[in-house]
Amino acid sequence: MKTTFDFIVIGSGPGGYSAAIRAAQLGYTTAIVEKYSALGGTCTNVGCIPSKALLDSTEHYHTAQTKFEDMGIHTGQLSLDTNQLFARKDSVVAQNAKGIRYLMDKNKIEVFEGMGAFLNDTTLQVINAETTHQLTARYFIIATGSKPASLPEITIDKKRIISSTEALSLGQKPNKMTIIGGGVIGVEMASIFSRMGTKVTIIEYADELLPSMDRELGKTLKRSLKKQGVNVLVSHKVQTVKSYVNTVTVSYLDNKGKEQEQTADYCLVAVGRKPYTEGLGLENTTVQQDEKGRILTNEKLQTHASNIYAIGDVIQGAMLAHKAEEEGIFVVETIHGQQPQIHYDRIPGVVYSWPEVASVGKTEEELKAEGKDYNIGKFPFSASGRARAAGENEGFAKVLTDAKYGEILGVHIFGPRAADLIAQAVTAIKLEATDQFLTAISYAHPTYSEALKEAYWEASGKGSINL
Repeated sequence: MKTTFDFIVIGSGPGGYSAAIRAAQLGYTTAIVEKYSALGGTCTNVGCIPSKALLDSTEHYHTAQTKFEDMGIHTGQLSLDTNQLFARKDSVVAQNAKGIRYLMDKNKIEVFEGMGAFLNDTTLQVINAETTHQLTARYFIIATGSKPASLPEITIDKKRIISSTEALSLGQKPNKMTIIGGGVIGVEMASIFSRMGTKVTIIEYADELLPSMDRELGKTLKRSLKKQGVNVLVSHKVQTVKSYVNTVTVSYLDNKGKEQEQTADYCLVAVGRKPYTEGLGLENTTVQQDEKGRILTNEKLQTHASNIYAIGDVIQGAMLAHKAEEEGIFVVETIHGQQPQIHYDRIPGVVYSWPEVASVGKTEEELKAEGKDYNIGKFPFSASGRARAAGENEGFAKVLTDAKYGEILGVHIFGPRAADLIAQAVTAIKLEATDQFLTAISYAHPTYSEALKEAYWEASGKGSINL
């Protein structure tokens, strides 16, 4: 078995496997190291893919409950088979992991299963239950991702106090669930379980959900979730969480500073994630980390060891699968002598609630803080012919443009298929397009994308056209 390579990638998530594939495409001998038997990392196995499978399944169930009758569809007695719900999720995950394995084989990438730990800057030891390998490479890419974080006063016991990892494999419908954290993960988990019939409460320390996004998105999502039966508590501070045999109790201060208490079947801690570098042997290298455990890199994503690079959740920046993908390809192409670029302000953020939330570029709060003159264009999906036809009247498309030149500064969408619509906005910002230009191109009618066109029309001062 070969033990010396041009590239060794540690971690097989989206960043890792994208980097490995690009390296192989460019003619480099490449290996990937993964401590689990299934490839794909957190995203494929316990993150993006399983959560989206459950989100889609429960959204179908919710739609059948709430919208079919209006459409003239009568299903009779409706029921939810939670065993099949989670079994389908497992099947989707397995198919994706199998697809990644196929890509490794297709691109002749050597896969080493086991825990990888650096012995020095040029040697990696990989240990599993049966074998030990010492591997060397010209370049290493650390792509080990992240794991769920908690609060100092909370211990995730994986029984009653759980993270998203355990929640995605519960296999049952809890009667009550308390979710600590109203960010992306907390909101998506709330959507899944509330649609299943679980009574869900979100406790968020900030004064709105999705505190890192445009404030209007969080406010609108809060109203939407409340209409769906989710209890949303913002400006609340968790004090303690106590786990018992069959229940868990969360104590918190409400927005008036009064102590409150809530008991549920599970408490899901969704307060973010932290870099996963345990057991990586970084102490044997010249790689350095900051106070939060993130690996320090330069503008080329190169660590203090010139032959070791790091990408994705283990470095500074948003913890997004598509960010890691971009960074993995960026590192390989940079080493290859190309001149790729990453513009972090052009990487979109998405929340897969329903309606979906998607955002790219500057928020209105950021533009105000900068003293930037800007125009706002906003169009409601309730005025969209396509949205009316689909019964998806909730939400809006909001664009922020430069007041002088009309350049697109930010786009924020709360509505149906926002996750797909945001791609056009990313392209527009990448090309430095103007609101005038984006009203001059043809949009198929009727489509959800016309909501963006109408928002551009309004921002440009042209007014809008009734759909």
